[in-house]
Amino acid sequence: MNDFDWAAMADLLELEGETHSPYVRQAFEELRHLAPRRILDVGSGPGVAACRLAATFPEAEVTAVDGAPELLARAEERAGRLGVKLRTRVAEFPAGLAGLGPADLVWSGQVVHHVGDQQGALERLAGLLAPGGVLAIVEGGLPERRLPRDLGFGRPGLEARLDAAMAGRFARMRAELPGSVAVVEDWPGMLRAAGLTDVRSRTFLVDHPAPLAEGPRRSVRRTLERRRTVVGELLDAEDLATLDRLLDPAAPEGVDRRADLFLLTAKTVHFGRRPGH
Repeated sequence: MNDFDWAAMADLLELEGETHSPYVRQAFEELRHLAPRRILDVGSGPGVAACRLAATFPEAEVTAVDGAPELLARAEERAGRLGVKLRTRVAEFPAGLAGLGPADLVWSGQVVHHVGDQQGALERLAGLLAPGGVLAIVEGGLPERRLPRDLGFGRPGLEARLDAAMAGRFARMRAELPGSVAVVEDWPGMLRAAGLTDVRSRTFLVDHPAPLAEGPRRSVRRTLERRRTVVGELLDAEDLATLDRLLDPAAPEGVDRRADLFLLTAKTVHFGRRPGH
């Protein structure tokens, strides 16, 4: 993967994972029929999904796999706190995956798009499966919505412009990845090209309505702070001033106090099975 400093984002990653947990819970319900004995969460980060896998499949050996030891330490702490059994393994994705399989279930949440050769990464993930094993990857869905279109100040439609700025930054990130390969991001088609069958996709809703609870509200703040950092220079002066006003802890109309703040998004999970018994 690229040299992004995931460990420095541990708090944000864990908070985001908790806030988005409704879709993970729904996705794992789709997998309950598997009764897997060995599960890998590849690109597990601080272990929010991995711990939920361990709770959902208590008889399985669940291993959180990530390239950042600091994030795996967070995963171990989380597992201890929740009382679930979790193994961890330091391995870069995708180069370090050799020898990790075979697994009956491989989960990988929003990781493949950080690799230059996405098709090659999917083939490596598929290669971890035992015959009959299932790969589930999270890619795509809908951008988060958090704010009314008209905030009562600034130009309406701020979030749409933030989305556009983030899309431009994402395209640059993809182009600059080592070994970047342009590919039509037809995820079901890419899973079939990786040799998997019974491919299907499901999209799951994450819906935290207003007024937001403390955890989702903190997630909104941290996400908008990150938007400010990574695309602030791409915004015009008015939008930048609007974003700064939203992030001002003392502002009654800021994200810490707004009664109309919400969090709505959707995540798409693509499933495929390795042929065999």
